[in-house]
Amino acid sequence: MNTFKRALLGLSLSLGLVAHAGATTVDLTADGQWHTFDVDSFSSLSGGLEWIDYTDGSVLSFRINNSAPVLLTVADGGFAGDIFLVKDGNVSLGSTSAAVNNYPVSIGLDFDSALSNPLYSKGSFVLAPGSHLITGVLTTSALSDFGALDATVGGVMLQAVPEPAEWATLAAGLFLLSVTAQRSRRK
Repeated sequence: MNTFKRALLGLSLSLGLVAHAGATTVDLTADGQWHTFDVDSFSSLSGGLEWIDYTDGSVLSFRINNSAPVLLTVADGGFAGDIFLVKDGNVSLGSTSAAVNNYPVSIGLDFDSALSNPLYSKGSFVLAPGSHLITGVLTTSALSDFGALDATVGGVMLQAVPEPAEWATLAAGLFLLSVTAQRSRRK
């Protein structure tokens, strides 16, 4: 390799201009725990708006292997106003809900608060049994005083979908509780 090519390669590596050969894949289980992702077009090794691993800037995907239906929840964090397109492989699952810009107020990584706050974007997607590779792209960004931030934080959570028999048991239990409560009020 000649000196010019070595210098160019060295400069590209130091500036992060060479595409990252790999990607980070995280295995998700239906444990109800939040898993964080970042979006930052500046620090992303791909230079895009895909979900990235905050530790190394590589494109981030979540691998799911489930034998029963599961519920995938995606929530915006940080500043409200971000919307994500969620994909399973090359198939679009849809976008998270509309959001209202609230810059400079931030909830940080409190994704549970984001779920109950109408300002924040969120989405839930039922995944059929099988193998899934979930990725996302920032399609709308929160606005600062200087324009679009193109940087945010979000979280994904995977939960088991209750079986129909579990719903019936829950409904029967709630019915019995209400009957018991009514009887005790009458006494």
